[in-house]
Amino acid sequence: MLWPRTDLCDLLDIEPPILQAPMAGSTTPALVAAVSNAGGLGGHGCATLGPDAFRDHVGQIRAASNRPFHVNFFNHDAPPEDGQAGPRMRAALQTLWDEAELGQMPAAENPWPLFTEERLAALLEMSPQVVSFHFGLPDEATVNAVKGAGCVLLCSATSVAEAIELERRGVDAVIAQGFEAGGHRGTFIGDVMGGTVPTMVLVPQIASAVTIPVIAAGGIMDGRGIAAALALGASGVQLGTAFLTCPEASVSPAHHAALMAAAGNEMRTLVTKGVSGRPARGLANRLLKDVVALEDEAAPFPMQNVLTRPLSATGQAELAVMWAGAGAAASRGLAAAELMAQLVDETGAALAALRT
Repeated sequence: MLWPRTDLCDLLDIEPPILQAPMAGSTTPALVAAVSNAGGLGGHGCATLGPDAFRDHVGQIRAASNRPFHVNFFNHDAPPEDGQAGPRMRAALQTLWDEAELGQMPAAENPWPLFTEERLAALLEMSPQVVSFHFGLPDEATVNAVKGAGCVLLCSATSVAEAIELERRGVDAVIAQGFEAGGHRGTFIGDVMGGTVPTMVLVPQIASAVTIPVIAAGGIMDGRGIAAALALGASGVQLGTAFLTCPEASVSPAHHAALMAAAGNEMRTLVTKGVSGRPARGLANRLLKDVVALEDEAAPFPMQNVLTRPLSATGQAELAVMWAGAGAAASRGLAAAELMAQLVDETGAALAALRT
């Protein structure tokens, strides 16, 4: 393999330095294990899992792989108890609920657990090799407990200022999340609608500003993108959308079909906080187009999900929440191990071409 062995390989005990993004609701123990068994770092999104489910999922991963993997949690604030969507947002979504024959839309409420002491206890009990957070880091005591358990600590940054703050707080590597990334923006300093720097601009800026390894994320779908990220100073890459069409992933048939239909074509994505209450990128279907103009009336994160997620259960592609990055048109539909092998070969070829 013509890849350079980076400091991230040594830190995470992986080769090649490819991370599979921990996409809550879309990753499965089977996907995580397959990526780790192929030499990369599988990632499991655990933001919606309670302590018992978390223990069960980690056990499933370990039963299928003895390689390192990482788990991810959201570090979001508790929403206000009286937080609700505005009248125009509710009216627009009720129209979609009526078309889907879902009945009367309920009031928004908090559907996801916070990172509580109980969840921390489960994390420390299972002690995975690598732990990552999104939307910044939890308090110092929690960070110290995670690192004290021997876990490598990662976190996303959407700006240089965030990367510098994460290094100061003790993360072992920073994920430079460019604006092209699918799913939720990890912004935690300043306006949550900020953090719009593209990946190939953000990566060299962060690499010049911190001394810890930088992991490039956002819009990377093939070996050419990986080689470009490495050339710009990244020690590794994190891919999410590229793995969504793997059979091991957990996406709806409508979501999978939409991604595969995008392959080789121009597929528009857009960023809006109208789906969940925080800015996130997904396929630009009717749902996203309807809520983006009303996003200032969204219920606080994650309460808005209660108003939008039931539409996904209808199986209608135009009404479903379908997170995806700007590179969705390069989706392949390969098994995780096969995709990893192709990424390795493509990156080797791209790096070799750069040397000629």
